[in-house]
Amino acid sequence: MPGKVYLVGAGPGDPGLLTLKGKNVLESADCIVYDFLANPELLRFTRPDSERILVGKHGGEVPISQEAVNRLLVSKAQEGKTVCRLKGGDPFLFGRGGEEAQELARAGIPFEVVPGVSAGYAVPAYAGIPVTHRDFASAFTCVTAHEDPNKDESGVDWSDIAASRGTLVFFMGVRKLPQIAGRLIAYGRDPQTPVAVIRWGSWPKQQVFTGTLADITAKTTGVTPPAIIVVGEVVQLREKLNWFERLPLFGKRIAITRASEQAGVLREQLTALGAEVIEVATIEIRDPASWEPLDSAIRRLEEFDYLIVTSANGVRNFLRRLEAAGRDVRDLKSLTIGAIGPTTAAEFKKSGVKVDIVPRAYAAEGLLEALRDRDLGGRAFLIPRAKVARDIIPRVLTERGARVEVVEAYETVVPHFSPGELQGLLSPPPDAITFTSSSTAGNFSKLAGDGSVSDLLRGVVIASIGPITSETIRKLGLTVSIEAKESTLAGLVRAIEDHFRGQGSDQ
Repeated sequence: MPGKVYLVGAGPGDPGLLTLKGKNVLESADCIVYDFLANPELLRFTRPDSERILVGKHGGEVPISQEAVNRLLVSKAQEGKTVCRLKGGDPFLFGRGGEEAQELARAGIPFEVVPGVSAGYAVPAYAGIPVTHRDFASAFTCVTAHEDPNKDESGVDWSDIAASRGTLVFFMGVRKLPQIAGRLIAYGRDPQTPVAVIRWGSWPKQQVFTGTLADITAKTTGVTPPAIIVVGEVVQLREKLNWFERLPLFGKRIAITRASEQAGVLREQLTALGAEVIEVATIEIRDPASWEPLDSAIRRLEEFDYLIVTSANGVRNFLRRLEAAGRDVRDLKSLTIGAIGPTTAAEFKKSGVKVDIVPRAYAAEGLLEALRDRDLGGRAFLIPRAKVARDIIPRVLTERGARVEVVEAYETVVPHFSPGELQGLLSPPPDAITFTSSSTAGNFSKLAGDGSVSDLLRGVVIASIGPITSETIRKLGLTVSIEAKESTLAGLVRAIEDHFRGQGSDQ
């Protein structure tokens, strides 16, 4: 039986503009055939075992012909695979999705179309330009500037579109901008008609050039694809409605060093402020070599008075093993539960577990301060944590007369990077790099190699989640420019935002 092909619109670039149905297809597909203009960030929704094939076109270059793409879709479906054909924008709006659908229909391959947010209106919106407006334009027309070269004559009626009082949006036209402007003027459009050329629209690297039909060519010398051209009076609104480029971190490239599976929240918060985020995972989270120490402690839960957890990873793995042992969260009701901070506490709350202690200062010292007035003599503490971690909590608790059992719930290791991979991720250099733990900083230094970490981060603003991490960073010979006042991801993001707004302490 053949598989099925989904023609999915990826939107203009911002990953947040992918539709829910498109995301569902990406998550379930066996094979992803994607374009150059489909943001590679979307590939994080795919299964680890899915096949990924880049067939994108860039600026007129065609690495793989359309006919070859058509054959590829048919052959992958004939292998019985579910195929996601991921296309920039909308597959049926100048995306040649219609041709691909025809080929699939001829081959008897089942297919579905998942429309996407089109660049025709989304890209102008990200530039602060509404394509319609009651005062300026009651219609807009999408025009391709890249027609089939085998056609006998152009399908564009220049006389008709030049006479239109609505907005004109040209796709794939940046290299033909002189001809477009010239023809519109020749067919009667006012040379002073406002024009915008929007390059990489909705991406953090978005660039917008404005002018008129008379001068826009001179103002965009050297501008290369991908770009959308907007012609019409609505372009005047950009000066007041330009919201995207006014986001506090717009245009900033920020590297984050958390483990891949933990990077999502920080990435989303920075992206929401306009940043381009580069993931440089310096930590890999692994299960312990043996679950027996943790399983043994869970079987003896009744022996403990306190459960203290210092990371969300510790919570997740503890609860996993609790279920594996045939127990559930009701067996925790006799324990006083402490979490090092709100993120760790939130992981408990997902399973309906009430956390009794969350310190004001989100660090080991804060937890100890929260326990300062309690009589701990003879009390039993269970602390599931990473294989390698600071020993201050078990040491101080023991000194106060408590019985402490520390068990390994997970292990953090330095991931493997191929030669030059780290340097490639950081080229061009980011504006800032974040470290959310001492481990992320220490591992980054190991990946960079002896003596080269300072060179690799020369000119890069270093942002730390808190004083413990900052101390580790300074021991590596680096300067901390940003330190979160509150040792949480939200606190770190606020500190970065303040810094780039000019409110940082070193500004």
